[in-house]
Amino acid sequence: MNKKLTLWTVTTALAVAVACSPKTSNEGSIAYVTNGIDPFWDLCAAGVHQAEAEFGVKCEIHMPTKGLADQKSILETLLAKGIKGIAVSPIDAENQTPFLNEAAKQTVLITHDADAPKSDRQLYIGTDNYKAGRALGQLIKAAIPDGGEVMIFVGRLEQLNARQRRQGVIDELLDRPHQTLGQVKFDEVAKVFKGDKYTVLDTRTDNFVMDTAKSNAEDAITKHPKLACMVGLFAYNPPRCLEAIKEAGKLGQIKVCGFDEQDDLLQAIKDGNAQGTISQQPWKYGYQSVRVLKALVDGDTSVIPDNRFIDVGYKIVTRENIDEFWAEKRKMAELGAQ
Repeated sequence: MNKKLTLWTVTTALAVAVACSPKTSNEGSIAYVTNGIDPFWDLCAAGVHQAEAEFGVKCEIHMPTKGLADQKSILETLLAKGIKGIAVSPIDAENQTPFLNEAAKQTVLITHDADAPKSDRQLYIGTDNYKAGRALGQLIKAAIPDGGEVMIFVGRLEQLNARQRRQGVIDELLDRPHQTLGQVKFDEVAKVFKGDKYTVLDTRTDNFVMDTAKSNAEDAITKHPKLACMVGLFAYNPPRCLEAIKEAGKLGQIKVCGFDEQDDLLQAIKDGNAQGTISQQPWKYGYQSVRVLKALVDGDTSVIPDNRFIDVGYKIVTRENIDEFWAEKRKMAELGAQ
């Protein structure tokens, strides 16, 4: 056999394998797996890089581009090569639980951002999304203190964090008693919720399709002329709402409140065209995930709290603290992009 041809064949095969592998920052002993691609996850990556330097470990970062099937494929690849620990943000916790249980038999498994509480993951790192949803409800009350019609926009409701946020908003606007995380009872989706001052008209999902997110906002403005506030539960939702509001000539007339920290939303808060946002400070997700995985892989189980939940908290961002917060976010974005 021609040795040159053999060498060329092997080299080509390796190149194809690398090109087809999941997106990763490096080859490491642990892995951080997101539920998609978004600037939010770049901020999480900043925390990963901080922890890598502090704890002397390498962590692969994988961002699935095609939803649930892609995430499952990434996890299967990691397990096949014997990865020691994985932090994953489940896309559909309920239906993924059997697979996650199998993964937990082969590696140290934790969840971040979105939990899979019925799975055998060792702990969850994230925000109390129900409590954060209630904080968002308080922002809405500040935006439209006299009350009015509210519409909620979100990527998908299969994720537990999305359902928890939505329920927190609804409960706060209707002045219901506080619920406990892990025991939250969820209202049905196709229903109007009317309180003494606030009416939640609907919850629109877009399945992470940006054009759909914007068209949902446009449709809401057209169908509900008295719409007072648009609420985005995922990072990209508030900016799409702002685009639709601006094009409808109702900037400032329809208030906007949301989650996360996309620059368009931060600018709108600074300009007075949005009331505020709830930031999960995502760099803490990445940092804590690497810290915990490193400890667990080394056999240190003292990092697991009794309730198996590490709460990174959240920050309420308004015009009063926008400059300080934005400066920190820019610093983390630069680090995450490295």
